[in-house]
Amino acid sequence: MTWPRVKGTIILKAGNPQEEDRALEYAAGILKNGGLVAFPTETVYGLGANALDPEAVQGIYKVKIRPADNPLIVHVTGIEQVKELVRFIPHEAAVLAGHFWPGPLTLVFTKKELVPDITTAGLSSVAVRVPAHPLALKLISRAGIPLAAPSANLSGRPSPTTADHVLEDMAGRIAAVLDGGACSVGVESTVLSLLSSPPALLRPGGVTFEMLEAVLQKKILDLTAGKGEDFKGVPPSPGMKYRHYAPRVPLYLVEGEGSAQKRQLVALSESFTLQGRRVGLILFEESEGIFPAPIVKVLSSRKDPRLAAERLFAVLRSMDSLDVDVIVAEGLDEKEMGRAVMNRLRKAATEVIRVE
Repeated sequence: MTWPRVKGTIILKAGNPQEEDRALEYAAGILKNGGLVAFPTETVYGLGANALDPEAVQGIYKVKIRPADNPLIVHVTGIEQVKELVRFIPHEAAVLAGHFWPGPLTLVFTKKELVPDITTAGLSSVAVRVPAHPLALKLISRAGIPLAAPSANLSGRPSPTTADHVLEDMAGRIAAVLDGGACSVGVESTVLSLLSSPPALLRPGGVTFEMLEAVLQKKILDLTAGKGEDFKGVPPSPGMKYRHYAPRVPLYLVEGEGSAQKRQLVALSESFTLQGRRVGLILFEESEGIFPAPIVKVLSSRKDPRLAAERLFAVLRSMDSLDVDVIVAEGLDEKEMGRAVMNRLRKAATEVIRVE
């Protein structure tokens, strides 16, 4: 079968069972031979390599232009494969895995020596998750190896939630992308460290802070505040140290509530317009229609932060294609999935403006 290519990168379509089987076999062969394959998960597309092969993992860092002190998450098919990688599995991890795996939750354990230092950026811990996307699970199983897989984009760019997004950044840089359609969650997995007591939230995602506390029936620490540029040393999780998710132009995030927030959004967008700059606005439905800017992208209702998360990276990438000079984005309450949306917007922002 002849697969389509973009700049040499093969696009593996999985439209029917026979095509899917061929695509998985081809992708698994690349991975077993030390190559790189982008594949869908329920969160975002991951850039997969054999997590136990230092040279293959080095390829991830090279093509993403990723800082060497930014650890990777290892994707596996289930708790039995986790046991091969970590020294022990705390009771809390077993409880969380029972509730949320497969799913958008990454857990941090003490690693075995089997896991190369390059995969964990030299840390003695390893971050592991079981993705919920059926193609991801089939690919890991077919390859027979755990897959190190950060988001399949150039470092610092918005994460990809479709195969086309992957190709925007990775065409000609990787062997293949397995096309499984759009991702349902839209932001990367929640990361929870079990190396401390109480456990510590390192990155918010599809499994919310509130859900974790409800299942564990205890308080957890939230270490996700801030943009991260002042983080010293190797961070225990991806997404903690460097600016991420950024479009190609400056993004100004306006946080706050009610009329004060809306007045600041209007004033900022009008100021940029008077400077002759082409403004793109990212808003929620409740604010649509009150701004004069011609380029407006609506994420969702403020009452539906899960939909906002699903659309966020696609909206950020769309602003690049619309040739705006500056983006002004409306902030959201940090409750439930709103915490993950705001975490990504802050990481993407050139400046955060807080109004009371």
